[in-house]
Amino acid sequence: MLAGPYATMMLADQGARVIKIEPPGGDLTRRNGPYLEGALKIEQGGFGAYFASINRNKESLILDLKMPAGKEILLQLVRKADVLVENFRAGVMERLGLGYEVLAEVNPKLVYGTLRGFGDPRCGESPYAKWPAYDPVAQAMGGIMGITGPISGGAPTKIGPGVGDIIPAMFLAFGIAAACWRAQRSGKGQFVDIAMVDGVLAVCERIVFQYSVSGVAPGPEGNGHPLLCPFGLFPAKDGYISLGIPGDRFWVPLVTLMGRPELAIDPRYCTNEARVARRTEVNEIVGEWSSRHTKKELTELLGGEIPFGPVFNAADIFADPHFRARQMLVETEQPGATRPLTIAGTPVRMSETPGQIRHRAPMTGEHTTATLTDFGFTPQHIDQLRADGVIH
Repeated sequence: MLAGPYATMMLADQGARVIKIEPPGGDLTRRNGPYLEGALKIEQGGFGAYFASINRNKESLILDLKMPAGKEILLQLVRKADVLVENFRAGVMERLGLGYEVLAEVNPKLVYGTLRGFGDPRCGESPYAKWPAYDPVAQAMGGIMGITGPISGGAPTKIGPGVGDIIPAMFLAFGIAAACWRAQRSGKGQFVDIAMVDGVLAVCERIVFQYSVSGVAPGPEGNGHPLLCPFGLFPAKDGYISLGIPGDRFWVPLVTLMGRPELAIDPRYCTNEARVARRTEVNEIVGEWSSRHTKKELTELLGGEIPFGPVFNAADIFADPHFRARQMLVETEQPGATRPLTIAGTPVRMSETPGQIRHRAPMTGEHTTATLTDFGFTPQHIDQLRADGVIH
């Protein structure tokens, strides 16, 4: 739903030609809203905003892989492809007769990328290999939920975005790029295997070494940092701000701006170690000061002086000049809609080959004929495949 498409979106944003092979009727995530007024629904070949966001810059080919002729089409595509990415549970492609070993025979240079909840047995068989997995499962078992939430106790907290999908997707895109680099030089492709729970654990690396050293499992960290103080969220008169003091050199300008310069030399507060030992007291001192000012006032006081930022919601992001200047809010066509749809841009900026959103997500099967033509199919063959129900 999200992980595989997000990985290929990242590659498409950087210029890769990505052909999305959809089943008859189209990818079911086309149904996921919200929809702009007038936007075409899946029955009309269209898609909702969810699909639009993560399938930009891609082509759509509708292909029935359960039909022998459909499998033959895929094999012909694979002969010329650099990469194949699939996001099924382990064993699905093998049951279709299209597993890695089969495709590697067809194209030894092929990079075959997979993203599953608990990985592929080829690279280490998990006891959970057959379990279905979605974002909250990966967040729970990968360790990120266990350190997210209030220090005071209560249930663990799920992180808002689907990081259980998106983080592994980033690792998959990275792994594919690395494997392609090798394939270009050696002529040999390989199997790239990412487990969602592994990807989440990889970004929770701190809990691994902490537990290794202490034997104590880290718990929820609230809005602070276990090793630094002050570091996290603090109240403003009209919301919240985030500030971080990663070293003592930032403590001095902070307390000076607060009008409390004596705290810079007080042995109870002048070092990070001392502040961590008095975390509650330090956070109260900073919070009492910050709560007397608006976010705008704090921005004028702290911006550019110490690591600081106001907590933004989506409306704030749309209004802030940074995100427009950095092309992080991109307007795209939404077929049938009366106005463009704004989606998040790519954060990867390069001087010679800048990533960008070149075109909207595809209509259902929009590129079937053009794609097959590019891969050597004749018009007569394409017409026959369409008549036979293999392509749509």
